[in-house]
Amino acid sequence: GIKEIRAANQARVESGIVAVKALERLRKGDLEARAAFEAHRKDLGYGLLLKKYSPDVALATPAMIEQAAHDTVPKVAPLFWSFRLMVVLGFAFAALFTLSFWYSLKGSFADRKWLLRWAVLFIPMPWIAAELGWVVAEYGRQPWSIFGILPTHLSTSTLSVGSLYGSIAGFLGFYTLLLVAELYLMFKFARLGPSSLGTGKYHFEHAAA
Repeated sequence: GIKEIRAANQARVESGIVAVKALERLRKGDLEARAAFEAHRKDLGYGLLLKKYSPDVALATPAMIEQAAHDTVPKVAPLFWSFRLMVVLGFAFAALFTLSFWYSLKGSFADRKWLLRWAVLFIPMPWIAAELGWVVAEYGRQPWSIFGILPTHLSTSTLSVGSLYGSIAGFLGFYTLLLVAELYLMFKFARLGPSSLGTGKYHFEHAAA
């Protein structure tokens, strides 16, 4: 179970401390540390988890080591419910599509008010299902950016707050302009009616109107 996984990972964190310290010695030119590093290199990422609690992993307390091992298993409830809600929505999409297709073939789709209400209510559901998928993927891989190698707290962006706000403002401004242009064109051609298609089929109807 989860307790056994955390216990095994705690041993890997302790092994990772040796790997981190050996790597630091290697970077300083101490080639005698290579043997220790090679013996514990598979647990290097687990040792780096301690950087969140202590700049020097060699000074990590037993409580810090235990907490780092605890961090290796994300909370179950968010993953459990996010995944199941995503799956339920997936089956609901399939049912909605199947029923809509069936009643469209029978020519009675417009008479099924309950189905029309269902379709309207489900307009935002694909977005919600996609976000639930991201919760499962991103929360479920914590605390790793690269599993067993690179913790997320060591792979965060080095950009300044000003740069981040500038990027967000740029994207927001650009897509706002696209939205304005799209709405302008939609209203313009909607007012022109079907004749705006340029097929000539509706030309006389538009002229008569």
